[in-house]
Amino acid sequence: MIADPRRLATTVLAGLLGFGGLAAGGCAAFGAIGAISAQIDRAKQVEVLAEYDGLRNRTIAVVVQSAPAMSYEHPTVVANMTANISRRLAENVEGAQLLDPRLVLQWQYQTPHWSALPYGRIAEELGVERVVLIDIYEYRLHPPGNTWIWDGVCAATVGVVEAGLFDTDEFADTFSITVRFPDMEGVSRESANASQIETGLLVKFYQRTAWLFFDHIEDKYPDD
Repeated sequence: MIADPRRLATTVLAGLLGFGGLAAGGCAAFGAIGAISAQIDRAKQVEVLAEYDGLRNRTIAVVVQSAPAMSYEHPTVVANMTANISRRLAENVEGAQLLDPRLVLQWQYQTPHWSALPYGRIAEELGVERVVLIDIYEYRLHPPGNTWIWDGVCAATVGVVEAGLFDTDEFADTFSITVRFPDMEGVSRESANASQIETGLLVKFYQRTAWLFFDHIEDKYPDD
């Protein structure tokens, strides 16, 4: 028996429409899956190797320097940075023996021209095998000329001194670290105080600087 052409056409058309709906739904489903996968990927953490691994099983001093104007305006930053980065290295670098930060600060105070010494001489006077020298060249909590908005920046050059190098006035390795806090723009003085901004800024700087020297886990996309 030959099928009714009109019924056959209707059946085929319905099938095609059903397939089209399924295809459209499938595209939407794949789009949703893709979005979820992207979100999961952004949330991933990855292992990052130390950029300088020569602190293991060494005696180390963390030495911080800044411009006099910065130290005058923010008098606690150098001491806090010296203590906190020393602690992080002592806790995370295998076999590291950190010189007591109080002794480092005392030596800096008693040696006013220490920054003019050859790097090898600094290590020699402190009696250590490695010096992590942090030179802060920018530190602020506000944009220039605007004290109503918080826009913290801490930027420094981090150099590693290895005792016994032939050239005692050269770093074995150097790094540039810049962090900002808060991460969003337009945070006003009504939303946070100076202590909160400075604490957030310094914690980020301590972490980023210490991470140079040991394997660690961090966000795959830290700026998201």
